[in-house]
Amino acid sequence: MDADFVAERAVSPVTGVVRWVVVDAGSFDLHIEAVAFLASLRARGCSPNTERAYAGRVALYLNYCRVRRLDWRTPGFLDLAGLQRWLIETPLTPRAGQVRPGPVRYRSQGTANAVLTVVGEFLRFAAVRGWVPAATTALLSQPKLLRFTPPGFDTGESGRRRRVEAAAFRFRVTEPGYEDLSDEQIRRMIAGAPSARDRFLIALLACTGLRIGEALGLHRGDMHLLASSRVVGCGVQGPHVHVRRRMDNPNHALAKSRRHRFVPVTAELVALYTDYQYERDDVAEAAESEMVFVNLFRPPLGRAMSYPNAKEMFDRLARAVGQACRPHMLRHSAATRWLRDGVDRDVVQRLLGHASPWSMEHYRHVDDAEARAAVERVGSLTERP
Repeated sequence: MDADFVAERAVSPVTGVVRWVVVDAGSFDLHIEAVAFLASLRARGCSPNTERAYAGRVALYLNYCRVRRLDWRTPGFLDLAGLQRWLIETPLTPRAGQVRPGPVRYRSQGTANAVLTVVGEFLRFAAVRGWVPAATTALLSQPKLLRFTPPGFDTGESGRRRRVEAAAFRFRVTEPGYEDLSDEQIRRMIAGAPSARDRFLIALLACTGLRIGEALGLHRGDMHLLASSRVVGCGVQGPHVHVRRRMDNPNHALAKSRRHRFVPVTAELVALYTDYQYERDDVAEAAESEMVFVNLFRPPLGRAMSYPNAKEMFDRLARAVGQACRPHMLRHSAATRWLRDGVDRDVVQRLLGHASPWSMEHYRHVDDAEARAAVERVGSLTERP
């Protein structure tokens, strides 16, 4: 059988910039159309993480076509339907470094939907450039009449816009919602962190709702932690953190939002940052870096903390405290706490850096106590005289 297509990380020998490409593992030839598609993502300002994920999903589609002896440019309806089933029925390859074979793992329907979405984008991109016939892209969607419209959907005069184009190949899945953490679980994470740096990172995400990429991309000049920052030309009152989108961070951390924003922080968070600075000052190599989060315990010392470094830290912490610990859970927890405490949705949207108000829909969780309190309030109206 022919070798697989694989997503590979490519580093420019001149600039050191990291890019992602799709390569034939047998011949080492680049897949030109896939590489052009990934380059278009960079031109749109997508993050390296998005580029990496898309590269893997395009390679997956190309491998499916190769196994089935299909031309990737002209799949038929049954071929695409077969891809949909293949994605959830094909066992996942064991993880690199796994010694003992664990239980067989399969993709979820939600993951399959994410792959199919990227395949559709790739084929439409290629069709615009004449590499794929229009008949292929016509298979990707079908007309659908909306019986119930989502919040904010404009149906036009007399509801004429209820007919939309829906994805033809997509599993119906139940949205699981976002996972959040209780205040006690967050305190347990902070107490279980082995270093001042890690304690500050956890508290920062929980206090501000920053994404992990935004936190890892912070520069020391973004930390305005005095009562007044006018001495550095900032008119924002009180301690706060500036979140800026930068394309040249040495760890390739990227703020998802293109809009600069600032997020207020508490005195407790400022104290944790001070503890971290004392710890950082003991590592001479860290003084040369402008980045807030740097390697302090393993070489290369002083280098900006990367996404894999952060993931490894949270994985270790999860094992130590016996609970799920992921950076985005802290963001969801901050949003849920603000909304539950009655903070205006527009304020929460600005704090989180969301461009659309509809992005807020997933954050509000109703816990058991709230549900019971609501029923008891209504039940008081029906009490016997």
